[in-house]
Amino acid sequence: MINKELIQPQSIVVVGGSNNYHKPGGAIVRNILQGGYKGTLRIVNPKEDEVQGIKVFHDVTELPPTELAILVIPARFCPDTVKSLAAEKQTRAFIIISAGFGEETEEGARLEADILETCRKYDASLIGPNCIGLLNNWHHSVFTKPIPNLNPKGVDFISGSGATAVFILESAVMKGLQFNSVWSIGNGKQIGIEDVLQYMDENFNPDTDPTIKLLYVENISNPDKLLFHASSLIRKGCRIAAIKSGSSESGSRAASSHTGAIASSDSAVEALFRKAGIVRCFSREELTTVGCIFMCEPQPPLPPEGGKLPPAFPPRGVRGGFAIVTHAGGPGVMLTDALSKGGLQVPQFTGEAAEELKSKLFPGASVANPIDILATGTPEQLATAIDYCDNRFDEVDAIMVIFGTPGLVKLFETYDVLHKKILECKKPIFPILPSLHTAGPEVAEFLKKGHVNFSDEVTLAVSLSRIISTPSPARPEIELFGVDVPRIRQIISEIKEDGFVEPQVVRQLFECAGIPMVPEKVSDDKQQLIDFANKIGYPVVAKVVGPIHKSDVGGVALNIRTEKHLALEFERMMEIEGARAVMVQKMLRGTELFIGAKYEEKFGHVVLCGMGGIFVEVLKDVSSGLAPLSYPEASSMIHSLRAYKIIKGTRGQKGVNEKKYTEIIVRLSTLLRFATEIKELDINPLLADGDDVVAVDARIRIEK
Repeated sequence: MINKELIQPQSIVVVGGSNNYHKPGGAIVRNILQGGYKGTLRIVNPKEDEVQGIKVFHDVTELPPTELAILVIPARFCPDTVKSLAAEKQTRAFIIISAGFGEETEEGARLEADILETCRKYDASLIGPNCIGLLNNWHHSVFTKPIPNLNPKGVDFISGSGATAVFILESAVMKGLQFNSVWSIGNGKQIGIEDVLQYMDENFNPDTDPTIKLLYVENISNPDKLLFHASSLIRKGCRIAAIKSGSSESGSRAASSHTGAIASSDSAVEALFRKAGIVRCFSREELTTVGCIFMCEPQPPLPPEGGKLPPAFPPRGVRGGFAIVTHAGGPGVMLTDALSKGGLQVPQFTGEAAEELKSKLFPGASVANPIDILATGTPEQLATAIDYCDNRFDEVDAIMVIFGTPGLVKLFETYDVLHKKILECKKPIFPILPSLHTAGPEVAEFLKKGHVNFSDEVTLAVSLSRIISTPSPARPEIELFGVDVPRIRQIISEIKEDGFVEPQVVRQLFECAGIPMVPEKVSDDKQQLIDFANKIGYPVVAKVVGPIHKSDVGGVALNIRTEKHLALEFERMMEIEGARAVMVQKMLRGTELFIGAKYEEKFGHVVLCGMGGIFVEVLKDVSSGLAPLSYPEASSMIHSLRAYKIIKGTRGQKGVNEKKYTEIIVRLSTLLRFATEIKELDINPLLADGDDVVAVDARIRIEK
C-alpha cells in the first residue's frame, strides 16, 4: 500500500543519520536538507548530539510522533525499530535502505517477513529493504547522486535495482531529462513495481500528473497486475517504456517441440509488453533516449470511451517522415541509414520549395534531405531550414537537427535559435548536439532551458523505431465467436494422462475452435489407410504416430502416389521404435507457416507465429503475443515479422491469406485461454495455398 505519509510526510526521521556524507546515513540527510524539505526532519544516532545542524535523538523511544521513518541501520536492528515506531510513534511509512535481508540469507528473509507483518498490522507503507530510497518533489529521501532536475511534468521512474537506477539517472541527466519522481523498490517486499503503477493509475489526474513512466524491471511478480495498470495508464494518455533484465535463461534446455525450443521467459516478457503497449528497451541509453523522445512529442489526446488510443507520434501514419538538418554530412548519412533500417521514412525534397531553400544557403549546400547547410552555415540559415521543414515540406512529421562544433566557434547564438524554434514549430524537433566536450557550456545552457539532447543520432533512430513499432494497448475482451468453450472443457476433462495427446484429440479441439485441418486418418490398419487415400485422392503424405520428432526417425514420407507405395511406407513406419499407428493426409502445397504456444508460469500462454517448416528453428523469426489475443494484436504480430514481405507476397509470388492467418491465431489463443492444461502446442506447418490456410501437422502436450 502507498499512503500520504510516504508521499508527502509532514515529519521524517532518519534512523542512523550521520555527519559522514560518504555513508548512506549522512548522504540521505544531506539530500533531504538540500532538497528543501519543508516538514520536520529528525535524526536518531546514539553516538552524536548534532547531525548536519540538527539536534539528535539518541533512541527512537525519545522521538515525538513521526510520519515517515528512513532506516539506515544494520538489518538485525530493523524489525524491533519498525515495531517501536509503528506502535508508539504512529509512524505509518518506512523506507529501509539497509541491506542484508532476503536477498542474502534465510535469516535475512525472516527479518524481512517480521517487518512486513508489522507494516500489515499498522497499515503502514514499506519501501525496500535494500534500496536507495524515494525521490519526489516533496522530499529527497535517497542517499545517492545525481539528484536530477525535478519537474511536476517530468518523468516518473521506477526501478527494481538501486545501483542500476543511479546509472540510468546518470544517463538521463546528461541528456537533460527531467523527473517528477524516482522510486527504488529494492526487494519490493510490500511495494513492487506493479504496486507503484497501480497507485499512479488509480490516482491519475490528467491535468496535473506526469504522463511519462520509465521502468527498470528485474522481476515481474504479478504480470496481470502490471498489464492491467500499465495499459490503463497508456489508455489515459501516458507513455511507458521499460527494460526487463534477466530474460534469457530457458532457451538452452532440451525441448520436446519447436515452440519449446524457441519460447522462453523473454518471449513472455515481449508478449506482455506488446499487449500492454509498453515500449521495450534493452539498455540504459535506449531507455533514457526513449524518455527524451516522449518529452519532445506532443502529448497524445485521450481516446473516446471504449475507443482506440491514437498513436502519439508521428502525427500522420505509423512510419512518419523525418527531415534531417545538419552542418556535417557524415552524421546526417548515418542517421538516414539508421532511420531507414528501422522502417522509418526520410523523404527526398524536390521542387520549388527545395530550390527556394537552396537559394538561401551557401553554395555547395544540399537540400535533398538530409539538408546539409555546411560547416560554415549560420544560425539564420539553420532557422530558415527549420522553417521550410515546418511549413513547406508537407511530408515531414518531425525534424532532427544535428549541430556541434569543431571547437572554433561559440554556439550560444545557434542553440538560442534552436531553443526558439522548438517553442515555435508545429512539428517536434529532436536536437542532436554531439559536442559535449568542446561545447559543454553551450549544451548545458541549452538544457537549462528545459530541453533534452540526443548526443548520438543512431541511438535516437533505434529508439524511435522501437516506439513506432510498439502497438497500442490491446482490448481486454476475449474473441469467443465460433469457439465452443463447453466442448473444449469436456474434451480436456476426458484426457486421463499427461503428455502429447493423440491426433484425433488434436482434431477435436481444433474443430471446437474453428481451426481448419487437412483431411487425415490415423490407423494401425493398412487397408483402412489405403481406402482413405483412394477416397481423398493421391498424392498423400504418411507420418508415423508415436515418436515426437517424426522427421528425425524417418517417420515422414511425402508425395505418395500409389497404393503399393503407401503400403510399403506403412510397413516401414510401423517398424520404427515407438510407432503406434500411421497418419495419412492429403498432400498439399503452399507457403509453410507456424503457430505455437507455451504456458509460462504467472504469464499464461505465450503464442508465437512465423514462417514454418525448418525456418522456424533455423531463422527463429517469430513474434510473440499473450493469450487471449485480439484481431489487432494478432495482425500486429504478423506485421512485425522480418519475413512479412513473404507473407504479404513479393516478386510476383502470391501472398498468404493474412486475414485467415490472423483469425487462426486469435481462435487458437481463445482455445488456450480456456484450456490452461495445454502446456505446449505446435502447428507446423500451417499451410497457406491461395485463399486457404489449414493446419497440416499439430501437436498438443497436456499437464493436468
